[in-house]
Amino acid sequence: MDYKNSEAPLSTITYNREKVENPTGNLYEAIVIMAKRATQINGDLKKELIEKLDEFATHNDSLEEVFENKEQIEVSKFYERLPKPTAIAVEEWLANKTYHRTPDTK
Repeated sequence: MDYKNSEAPLSTITYNREKVENPTGNLYEAIVIMAKRATQINGDLKKELIEKLDEFATHNDSLEEVFENKEQIEVSKFYERLPKPTAIAVEEWLANKTYHRTPDTK
């Protein structure tokens, strides 16, 4: 999924409790589902960031040559400006883009 084009807010906002709990009927169940989705998003973003930063990595054991790589700094700043995984998960939940099921029900 493309998290870079997310419409999630960059700062904390208040959500309507009824909209959050409406799909499941239980606020706590909805929060658990969103938390699990946020963990998935965080893992995806972390993996993507590490792959991009590995392109700039120097693989020598010398501590004498430590230098700043402007491209590496720009990539890091870009990922820092993205919305937090929890905000993305809440937006996906409110837009009914999150699939969830209860294993007990058939």
